[in-house]
Amino acid sequence: MSQPTQTAQKMTNYRWAICILLFFATTINYLDRQVLSLTWDEFIKPEFHWNDDHYGTITAVFSFVYALGMLFAGRFIDWMGSKKGFLWAIGVWSVGACVHALCGVITESYAGVENKLALVQATGDTAVVIATVSMWAFIVARCILALGEAGNFPAAIKVTAEYFPKKDRAFATSIFNAGASVGALFAPLSIPLLAKAWGWELAFIIIGVLGFIWMGFWVFMYDAPARSKHVNKAELEYIEQDGQDIVQPKKKGSFWKAVVAFLGLFKYRQTWAFAVGKFMTDGVWWFFLFWTPSYLNAQFNIKMSEGLGIALIFTLYAITTVLSIFGGKLPTLIINKTGQDPYSARMKAMLIFAFFPLVVLFAQPTGTISPWFPILLISIGCSAHQSWSANIFSTVGDMFPKKAIASITGIGGMAGGIGSMLMQKGAGKMFVHADETQMAFLGFVGKPAGYFVIFCICAVAYLVGWSIMKTLVPKYSPITDL
Repeated sequence: MSQPTQTAQKMTNYRWAICILLFFATTINYLDRQVLSLTWDEFIKPEFHWNDDHYGTITAVFSFVYALGMLFAGRFIDWMGSKKGFLWAIGVWSVGACVHALCGVITESYAGVENKLALVQATGDTAVVIATVSMWAFIVARCILALGEAGNFPAAIKVTAEYFPKKDRAFATSIFNAGASVGALFAPLSIPLLAKAWGWELAFIIIGVLGFIWMGFWVFMYDAPARSKHVNKAELEYIEQDGQDIVQPKKKGSFWKAVVAFLGLFKYRQTWAFAVGKFMTDGVWWFFLFWTPSYLNAQFNIKMSEGLGIALIFTLYAITTVLSIFGGKLPTLIINKTGQDPYSARMKAMLIFAFFPLVVLFAQPTGTISPWFPILLISIGCSAHQSWSANIFSTVGDMFPKKAIASITGIGGMAGGIGSMLMQKGAGKMFVHADETQMAFLGFVGKPAGYFVIFCICAVAYLVGWSIMKTLVPKYSPITDL
């Protein structure tokens, strides 16, 4: 083929089809994660005699196992390759999602009761046994879910680096990362209604099956760009325009050799900067994801199966979905306007986003007027988080070669999971303590005071995280010795 013919060749856009697949994987990921938060307070809590501490323990263990999973999932994805690694991840978490449906059967069998009504009516020591056994049954199910879900972002970030040049990665990441918001958006429209109509067990099963359907599309649609029949030469040249670190089809090597190489990643300040940024901020997103339905019920007596509850949660994530996509575009605009390197542009954008969560400080005071005010303010904070998240993930591709991206993403995800674990368990303990002691904070008493304390932590977390990241890596410093 002559050079003029090559130049005239129309570029395919298959990279966006892959991006859409990543979007749906992330959507399913968050749907599976949300089933418990949207059913526990109204359906599961009365059946198993839980309090906020039980729920806080379950979500904290999920976060801890997710953190450990992220530590190894990234390296597993790098070692196994994007295609097989992603299949393993979504397969495991889909099984975990469905296993939740067995928790009631296990509890009934252990406690020696015959049906749900007997569970609900139990008192005294029997109620304590039911609460404890059911909590541990859910913990096991959440652990399976967490292990699989840990692979989603390392795999998605790696695939994004394979299919997009650096200048487009934040935008592509913001698109697939919007799946988190869309999953959270559609969850209140479906999950509470499923639980109300057919029981909370079936809600877990129906949502869990979606992952198996996605796996079929992934098997037939994904291949590395260099050998994909859907990517022509013009698109491949566009993808590889950075001129370095081109991803080749994966060859499996020694796992233990890969482990040694993985441990060496901890010597870089860039690794710690990413990890600190995730540690400081992931817990905020997960807190709103796991606790907002309970907050509306505790403070305003609004149930998720009611129209107002559905409307509030839907509005929260609808705003988050729309605004967060634009956040991924901001660094590209800065690069095009100023010519700055991608890392500097991203850090500028992240600083802007770090100020927006401060509005959450006003969520509790304005809640005395209407529940719509805290939801609107929380939605601004969540939008800022998703914009922040798209850019902090992209800093990994700015600094590290593609072969290490999933591993670094996993390390950062581990740090984020630990931060979330501390936030979830701390929140559960805080709410029980605030309720029992009628704790007072800035004019609020009891659980509302506890929520106000957590909201204050959420509001300032991003500015603290950004400051530490900037201190560790003040300017663009790519790793070249891996």
